[in-house]
Amino acid sequence: MTASAVTTAPPAAIDKRAFRNALGAFTTGVTVVTTRDGSGRDVGLTVNSFNSVSLEPPLVLWSLARSSGSLPAFMDAEHFAVHILAADQEPMSNLFAQRGADKFAGIDVARGEGGVPLLPGCSARFRCRTAFRHEGGDHEIFVGEVLGFEAFERAPLVFHRGGYAVAVKKRPTVAASVPPAAEPLEGSISRDALVYLLGSAHAMLLAGLRPALSARGLSDDDYFVLNILSVGLPRTVADLDALMSLAGRRVSPAQLASLTQRGLAKACASQPGAWMLDDAGTRAMLEMAAISKAAEEDALQQIDYSETHLLKHLLKRVIRNTSRELQPSLWPAG
Repeated sequence: MTASAVTTAPPAAIDKRAFRNALGAFTTGVTVVTTRDGSGRDVGLTVNSFNSVSLEPPLVLWSLARSSGSLPAFMDAEHFAVHILAADQEPMSNLFAQRGADKFAGIDVARGEGGVPLLPGCSARFRCRTAFRHEGGDHEIFVGEVLGFEAFERAPLVFHRGGYAVAVKKRPTVAASVPPAAEPLEGSISRDALVYLLGSAHAMLLAGLRPALSARGLSDDDYFVLNILSVGLPRTVADLDALMSLAGRRVSPAQLASLTQRGLAKACASQPGAWMLDDAGTRAMLEMAAISKAAEEDALQQIDYSETHLLKHLLKRVIRNTSRELQPSLWPAG
């Protein structure tokens, strides 16, 4: 049987922007590759073309545009290091993506083979000897023999469709033999409903704080008011009431008077009709901030950094999406 011909478009017919966008569907890690040039100057740049080649011998590769000003340093270098950035290292990725910046200023670098700078705080790091170089169109492909590596078990920074993303581990699929959870009664709120999940999480976290609140003579409503005031902006009763309403609570002049009598809040001298924290309120909220952080870490102990970051990011979006008219300033865009 004669094989049917496969028709392909000539390279010139490919839309470069569309091609780049299609490649963006492939999620990659983010790395910074460093070396030292012939004059002893540290050189580094952000790269997402890193990949493994071989386990035996241990080989990795990455590529660099021929138009890059850093190309001569890497073409002449005998050694380089690849740093897989951690999820909280977006600033480092942005720094090393710049041209002409003093990229290593203020960074406490170690030194690898050939004096190559080694960056701290990454997810993993590979110290390499340049084994091969290959021409690859408008890029030079570098293949490195791994001389040593360090893995720090930190969640990685990832890149997808032209922007940073968060890598979240997918939980194992429940075996078919495990019976499904009982269906909720007809007319009840599903346990998968967002309002049920958020309400349950809020109630459980707040319950863990109540002993500390009680010890300081604070009610739930007192805590919410002081928490809003702790942001640092003076708030009128109307402002406080509007923000409290997001949590299904209200505030009154009588409650503010009670907080004032206890030295927790005070009238703002520079803004008539507005309130701010007093000294005792500041101390109480600093103490509660530490207690709240400990409770948060306990609740998130089986959730890694990427999942925590994503959870908080999505909750802020939910808050903004459900309060479009008010748009409270407690949650800046992010």
